[in-house]
Amino acid sequence: MAKKSKLYKAQAALVDRSARYSLADAIKLLQSLPKVKFDQTVELSFKLGVDPKQTDQTVRGAVPLPRGTGKSVTVTVISDDEALRQQAIDAGADFVGYDDLIEKIKGGWVDFDVLIATPSAMTKVRPLGRQLGPKGLMPNPKTGTVTDKVGNAVAEAKAGRVEFRADKGACVQVPIGKLSFEADALCENAMAVVKAIVKAKPASAKGVYVQTFTLSATMTPGIRLDTREVTKEML
Repeated sequence: MAKKSKLYKAQAALVDRSARYSLADAIKLLQSLPKVKFDQTVELSFKLGVDPKQTDQTVRGAVPLPRGTGKSVTVTVISDDEALRQQAIDAGADFVGYDDLIEKIKGGWVDFDVLIATPSAMTKVRPLGRQLGPKGLMPNPKTGTVTDKVGNAVAEAKAGRVEFRADKGACVQVPIGKLSFEADALCENAMAVVKAIVKAKPASAKGVYVQTFTLSATMTPGIRLDTREVTKEML
């Protein structure tokens, strides 16, 4: 077991592990913990009542954060349609192209955060799984990254859209901003994520869907949230 640092121990001493905090109280506590020298990313972690081995219980999607992510996002668009490529450029995409970008990616270039592709371009994009898959960059209709509405997709990605997906243990981790954000901005982003997670509940999922729910930053212990209090208006 890794040895806990003095900072972590000091932070953990301020968190009641037996308590279940409201979202507002959890954010307030998180921002009051002893800090490190960089602006930490704040994250929500969920344990869901689904079986990821079942194809009809996949939880995956994307959600625009109303107050942004606090980071600059590099967006690449691949399209075989000149008009849609121009739409992507007008929306602020960093890299736009077709065969030229596909060849660059084949060569190992993945210097971007989001890849958006039009449906007709996916026949050439899908074989790039070896390059894109390990980075989580493969476009997918469920996350809005396979679309003909490239202008909207680029704008959302630039403004601060985050993707989520349940792992093999039915856990989901989603960034909601930076620790330096105003508390109300973190709260607004968090509620947008909660709504998206709840909306993504598979119809075949039985029992309690959101089982546990934790708020943390990059270098802090997790703060357990009161699941019923946070989700009562949505479940």
